[in-house]
Amino acid sequence: MLLARLRRPAGRDVAAGAEPTRRGLGARLLGWFRRTGLQEADWDELEEILLQADLGPALTVELVRSLRTTAHGPALVSAAALREELARRLVEALGTGDRAFAEGAAPQVILMVGVNGVGKTTTIAKLANLLGTNGYTVLLAAGDTFRAGAIDQLKIWGERLQVPVVAHEPGSDAAAVLYDALEAAKARRIDYVIADSAGRQHTNLNLMNELAKMRRVAERQVPGAPHEVLLVLDALTGQNGLQQARGFVSAVQVSGIVIAKLDSSAKGGVAFAVTRELGVPIKFVGTGETVADLAVFDPARFVAALLESPNSAVEGGQA
Repeated sequence: MLLARLRRPAGRDVAAGAEPTRRGLGARLLGWFRRTGLQEADWDELEEILLQADLGPALTVELVRSLRTTAHGPALVSAAALREELARRLVEALGTGDRAFAEGAAPQVILMVGVNGVGKTTTIAKLANLLGTNGYTVLLAAGDTFRAGAIDQLKIWGERLQVPVVAHEPGSDAAAVLYDALEAAKARRIDYVIADSAGRQHTNLNLMNELAKMRRVAERQVPGAPHEVLLVLDALTGQNGLQQARGFVSAVQVSGIVIAKLDSSAKGGVAFAVTRELGVPIKFVGTGETVADLAVFDPARFVAALLESPNSAVEGGQA
């Protein structure tokens, strides 16, 4: 599986990215698990802790119910056992779905979608850097023709990363940009084409139709394309990001999610809500501000990081 083989650049890993959530959620859970003789008020507080971390109401109710059942069982249960039960249920909530990533005959086509301001263009640069670090050739398609700044931003990233960028004038047909990018990639035998798209609200019908047109062009030009449709969500938006995700999943065939700005949000619990409700796996997380700060998402490592004491040292490692 490609994601398991990808060598991460010298950036921050998923545990470091989860640090803001750990400082809030981890510290409060640590105090909660130290209690004995749990009363109704304690369970209410646990529910509040999980909700404030943005795990969502449905998952929160399930987790509290499961822990209560374990705690009130016939056998004496330790705090460590309750913590292990919570960790197990959290990993389950992140799903065991397919976290494979596009690989195969070149070019593999990755279409990036999301609303304005979520960090989509920067995420494209981070993904290009990650693939390039692992020896793959990459070409970028400046498909966000709706905003002139997006084209310029992608060109700047292309220069920094020494990655070719195919771009047209602002306001041009995004599908035509993708067509030219795919033709160039086939001629140059490029491994991956990463296509930007206009930052759009999921309720904008014209822009969603444009996205569908880009898909059709990709399908005609390259067998099986697009091989990935990655939805970029901003961790800072919390539960609002879940509503965005629902709209995109219903409009396009999203294959994976990238949670950007995880390092800037104490509400990383939205990762659980998104995966549980939509059934779409999280494949990457943005863990910092540098181009190297994109980590392959590892559910078990993410949960372990959240439940560690906030005073624990966070060591960089393979995500």
